[in-house]
Order: sequence, then structure tokens, then C-alpha cells
Amino acid sequence: MRVEAADVTVVIDAYNYGQYIEEAVESVLTQDFPAGRCEVIVVDDGSTDDTIERLSKYGERIRCLTKANGGQASAFNLGFEQASGGFIALLDADDVWLPGKLRQICDTFEKHPEAGLVYHRALMWQADGRTSPDTDFVFMNGRIPETRGTLLRYPMIRTSCLAFRRESLRRLLPVPAALRSQADAYLTALIIFVSPVAAVREALTKYRVHGSNLFHVDQKQVPQDRIQHRMAMRGMLLGAIKEWLEENGYDPESDDLRAYLKQWTKLQESDGFALRAPSRGKYFWHLVEYPRIYGEIMSPRHRLYSYVQAVGALFLGYHHLHLLDELRNRLKRFLGDSAEETLGADDTEGASAKG
Repeated sequence: MRVEAADVTVVIDAYNYGQYIEEAVESVLTQDFPAGRCEVIVVDDGSTDDTIERLSKYGERIRCLTKANGGQASAFNLGFEQASGGFIALLDADDVWLPGKLRQICDTFEKHPEAGLVYHRALMWQADGRTSPDTDFVFMNGRIPETRGTLLRYPMIRTSCLAFRRESLRRLLPVPAALRSQADAYLTALIIFVSPVAAVREALTKYRVHGSNLFHVDQKQVPQDRIQHRMAMRGMLLGAIKEWLEENGYDPESDDLRAYLKQWTKLQESDGFALRAPSRGKYFWHLVEYPRIYGEIMSPRHRLYSYVQAVGALFLGYHHLHLLDELRNRLKRFLGDSAEETLGADDTEGASAKG
């Protein structure tokens, strides 16, 4: 590996995750990577728990920056301002890196000198210690905006799976401070218009699933105020993305970019339905739009089943459409492996992650 001095700055954003912060920091400090070529910056976003006390034991092995609570974007911006590395890798305070991550990231940047982003798969880490591969990872290398198909396949990537080339990241800064959450989505969404990306197939991070996750929890159990916050932040995110595109010579109303941005408006609709159930007709049009937008990256059988779901919404409604999926799953179990082809597998090559 020939990437030279002060290679990587690791920015860990932390807010009231004292119970997890030591595991996160240790997962970086124990990487098989020269300590002098990696700096660790923890940005504490005004925690009121024991985060700062827990960090004190690391002394000069890390830099701990404290600030008044302002949200994820403000924490990122402070960390980026203080970072000295040529590459900046992100880690949420409740996640951990797996051994060998830093070497893999730097090796990938070396193999792809044009890449502004390197990302990778994650393991979903349950409270009981069980892990399983994420299901929405899509392996992509190169210039994403060149075709509509690559734009539609490009996934939104978890914070702890992101590493940026500093010179590419600079064009996106500062992250709009209004984004108290989803600042990582702002960076992921726009870095593809700055430079190519490169992916690593291996899981290099464990993403901790717990009750405080903004997105990866059972929708039925999410409090209404959290859904409202999520929708407010997503609305700001979409506006900020469009503004950056316009300022940098892109037309958000072009056919390809409208399709690319539609993923956020569809998620807004889905969250809105969780607050107020839609009529059967409205839910039908919401569902039928998925195969119309993402049809080119769906298999024929999955596209067909998407239309079946939309029609099913007219008969079953929002609250009972799950009965159709339950029937499908029972049939697949009864018929065995042959049902995969008959009933359709979840092989949308990225489309499922959009909805």
C-alpha cells in the first residue's frame, strides 16, 4: 500500500451514546494500521450523558471536540474543518468497524485513484449479538450519473460505511446546518456528481440496530414525533440536494434526475401514510409508481409482483395489504425452492432499497 502520510482522519459523531462510544473508538484504535497515519476525531454534539468522561481515558490517542448540540451536519462540519487526512472516514458512535477496514479502504482508494467515495457492506447487529448481512447493498464502481440505470441502482449508504477523498468532499462543504440528521445522505447523494465511486463487497462495519435508530426500526413501532422529524429532515435534504445541483449546472427537472430524486419523495409518501392512512386509490397510485420508475432495474417477475401489489391495494387497502405478502410467503414455503421462480424473488438489484 503506497498511500502516504496522514492518510486517514476518522470522524466519529457522538450524541448521548456513552454506552457505545468506547466500542466505537476501540474498533478504530485496534485497526492493523500505522497509528501515525491515522487521526481519530470525536465530535461530541453536546451530550448530556457520560460520553466525555468515557472518552477521557484515551488521552492523546484521539482528539475530542465538544460543541453545543446542533445535529449531525454541524458535527460533521466541525470534524471536517479539523481533519488533516487526505481521506476522511465516518463512524457513528453506536457502530463499530471490523478488523482490517482501514487497510481495505486505503487499498481501494489506491486502486481507484479517481474515486471520491469508497463504500462497503455492513452487518446488521442485533441486541442479542446476532449479525446478518445488509440486504440493500449494491456494488457499484465508476461514474454513477452517466446512465439512468446506474442512478436508479445507486444505494444510499450508512454513515459508518463511508470514506471520502478529501479533495472531492470539499466541493460539498459545508453540509447545510439545518440537517440535524440525514447529513450523511446529503454527502452520499451528491458525491456522485463530483467524482466516481468505488465499492468493497466485504462487510467492514457492524451497524447496531436498537430503539434509537432513526430508520432501521419497525415502522409500526416508530413514535409519530420521530416520523415527523424524519419527514422534516428529508424535506430539507431534498431541497438542499436540488439547490446544490442547480448551483453546479445540473437540472433537477431533467428526466434522469427527477427519477433519481423520486426516491426521497416516495419515502416521504410512505412516512406520511404511517401518520395518516391513505385511501385505496391513493395507495394504488403510490405503489404502481415503483415499477414505472424502477422497472428497468427490476426483474420481470418482480415487476409483475409490484403491479399485483398495487392492484391488491385496491381490494385490501393500506392496513391489510400485508396479507398479500403473507400469502406469498406461505406459498413459497409450501412449494419450496421452485416457488422462487414462480412467485418472484426479491431481486430488484437496488430497487427495493428505494422503497
